[in-house]
Amino acid sequence: MTRVKRGNVARKRRKHVLNLAKGFKGSHSSLFRTAKQQVMKSLRYSYVGRKNKKRNYRSLWIVRINSAVRPFNISYSEFISYLKKSKIGLNRKMLSQIAIIDTKTFNTLVKNVV
Repeated sequence: MTRVKRGNVARKRRKHVLNLAKGFKGSHSSLFRTAKQQVMKSLRYSYVGRKNKKRNYRSLWIVRINSAVRPFNISYSEFISYLKKSKIGLNRKMLSQIAIIDTKTFNTLVKNVV
């Protein structure tokens, strides 16, 4: 069987991993073996982080809507059920934006729904 040296391919692969590891501390950014492990770990963290980001934003929107609705003596869950009964299809992101930016519109929306 012939010998395979992998010169360009191996260098390119190692260089790619080391480029991904830029900014890591110590040998995690300079030594290939430790950099590879750290890059794999960071990619796992970034994958999970993208999922957690969605959860965090949704909970933030819910908190904002809840605080905007409380002066009307309604809980968040009651408000959402009223919206569904009224067949208003605004999502939580838009509701929280309206509550922050345009409070008059949000107040009229709450009064119409309840």
